[in-house]
Amino acid sequence: MAEHRSLPPLLALAGHPVRWAILRELARSDLRVRELTAALDERQSLVSYHLRRLRSDGLVATRRSSFDGRDAYYRVDLDRCAELFAETGAALHPALRLSAPPAPPPTHRARVLFLCTGNSSRSQMAEGLLRRMAPGRAEAFSAGSRPKPVHPEAIRTMRERGIDIGDARSKHLSALAADRFDHVVSLCDRVREVCPEFPGRPDTAHWSVPDPAIEPAAPAAFARVADELTERIRFFLHVVALRPTTPESN
Repeated sequence: MAEHRSLPPLLALAGHPVRWAILRELARSDLRVRELTAALDERQSLVSYHLRRLRSDGLVATRRSSFDGRDAYYRVDLDRCAELFAETGAALHPALRLSAPPAPPPTHRARVLFLCTGNSSRSQMAEGLLRRMAPGRAEAFSAGSRPKPVHPEAIRTMRERGIDIGDARSKHLSALAADRFDHVVSLCDRVREVCPEFPGRPDTAHWSVPDPAIEPAAPAAFARVADELTERIRFFLHVVALRPTTPESN
């Protein structure tokens, strides 16, 4: 009898209002504790407590900031959330086992800009992945605050996935500062601090992705970044499909 009264893990974790609010904020963008505290209008000690609960059960992960090592960014594991949602439905009735639907077709062709410092690895990889994963559904762009040549390992890693970015050229974000985008996604902690405001009030998000170029085992690091970006973009496509575009961005 006690077994039937125990809550499924997702309900036990996300059923608390503060934890649910944290998950909703992190589903949109990676954030620091002080940003979560401001967004939720709660005490930092309370937010930190609930973050520890979510981390201990694998729903939330943390990564030290590459811009300021005293900071840490938190992100939600959407794949883990999807698993737990499926288990929760099945716990009530087998007919309710949920599976993530494919991203709905968009009503427009969204313009998406990816930013990182050098525009040499992460943002170029994200641009190539979005073009491959959403042909005809999104226009992908990338830029950086301190452009440098596209990293050969980024080109090789993408080529292994059937995506050719060999002709890509890095560009400064100022070259696109007057353009209108539906979404602007920063991929490194440093460029987030200097990102300008783009016209048209695009939807902004931050993905705290490590720089693979500074890792000692470069091929493996680039592969990990490609895998992480693929996962993030897969979920991001649902956001792209649901956000209406502005006339200026068509």
